[in-house]
Amino acid sequence: MADSAPPALRLSRLAKRFGGVQALDGVDLEVAAGEIHGLVGENGCGKSTLIKLVAGVHEPDPGSVIELAGERFARLDPATAKAMGVQVIYQDLSLFPNLTVAENVAFDLALEGLARPARRRRMRAIAAETLARLGFALPLEARVEDLAIGERQIVAIARGLAARARILFMDEPTASLTRAEVRRLEAVVRRLASQGIAIVFVSHRLDEIVELADRVTVLRDGRKVGTFAAGELDPRRIGELMTGLVIEQRVQARSLADAPPALEVEGLERRGEFGPVSFSIRAGEVLGLGGLLGAGRTELALCLFGMTRPDAGTVRLAGKPLPPGSPAAAIRAGLAYLSEDRLALGLVLRQSVEKNLVLASLDRLADRFGWIAPARRRALARDWVERLKVKLGSLDQPVQELSGGNQQRIVLGKWLATEPKVLILDSPTVGVDVANKQAIHELVRALARQGMAILLISDEVGELWSTCDRVLVMRGGRITGELVPEEGRERALEDLVYA
Repeated sequence: MADSAPPALRLSRLAKRFGGVQALDGVDLEVAAGEIHGLVGENGCGKSTLIKLVAGVHEPDPGSVIELAGERFARLDPATAKAMGVQVIYQDLSLFPNLTVAENVAFDLALEGLARPARRRRMRAIAAETLARLGFALPLEARVEDLAIGERQIVAIARGLAARARILFMDEPTASLTRAEVRRLEAVVRRLASQGIAIVFVSHRLDEIVELADRVTVLRDGRKVGTFAAGELDPRRIGELMTGLVIEQRVQARSLADAPPALEVEGLERRGEFGPVSFSIRAGEVLGLGGLLGAGRTELALCLFGMTRPDAGTVRLAGKPLPPGSPAAAIRAGLAYLSEDRLALGLVLRQSVEKNLVLASLDRLADRFGWIAPARRRALARDWVERLKVKLGSLDQPVQELSGGNQQRIVLGKWLATEPKVLILDSPTVGVDVANKQAIHELVRALARQGMAILLISDEVGELWSTCDRVLVMRGGRITGELVPEEGRERALEDLVYA
């Protein structure tokens, strides 16, 4: 690219106010053609607002300037932004669950006037070619609603790449991917950059940002902290710039051999998904469960919670057999499950904070006639908002208006309100910023100190190592190893997970 060529994207004095909230305040940013530019900051710092202003979803405040390949805009609409080559892979994916993989990837073609047979052939060809560029193979006729969350993320990425983007915003594209899949995606991103595509890469995985980006812009509270060469930064320094805090990670494992077992699993098996597996969690213990996507971790969690029935094996909670295939029985016995997909399975997004918080506790709130006093329901919701330090406008605010970190706290509060003996957390910090991630880790440790048994499922080795008392690793549906975290031995867990 010649030195005189304008940047692919230049933002000047970009600002946006929503009511009394200044979401963005005079942000300047440049991204060159062929550059991979990291964009980082805590949830609520303005990253998503910036993306939506460039994509034409929102109108910026007067005085803001957006330049695309040297062409200036006071504002954009979605059609103009798309025509200028702006493509966004949003964090919520924005896929059509009832359509096939091919139809989602090549959706723009569905709007053209080709005859149906020719259109379907062309869609399949585009989808196959794009997925091949990503290094993934997915069944083209499978409906997206039948895919795992990681596979849905891949479809969303492929759809963005199929649209011939000149500026590609990737908002948490790796949040649900394993390390191997991330590496393949990174190779694709670098290849796209070598072809002149400008990429703005948003991720809470700060090690990815350091490794992949050419430069990194840090936002805090709607303002730009600065833009830095990626080589000048490490994840800890980025975390400090994002939060103004010093983030510490250290091993906290404890020996709990004398504590009574809270959950005992013996020979549990669901053919084609996992097993047989056997393990136990002691009262007050944080047991980690690691492994790659498809190892069987989530399938095991769903079976423990009664969402699916096992083909063999037993589960005992506090010494009593847990009836298989019944979430209601699991909840009554003292088991709670926070799903990896909080948007689809953890929350009712259009309902209020209050209604979401009390959803799993309705039986406990009802009197002997089945009546739930509104004041009692309100008090429970307010108590958990205060205890979990949820940032919100009011208890009546729809959950969909909260940041990702605060949504996750609402899901946690919903289950903690049931006063469980055993809590299963499936990827509880996916898509959560550094400060909220640290707060969740601290909460997990605090709950364990109070005697709660916790099964923490994660594909982040650092999270397992610094939060858990023991770590099990699954591969191919079986438990293949067990480690106790010790200072300086994190690499041993990495080798076991990624072997």
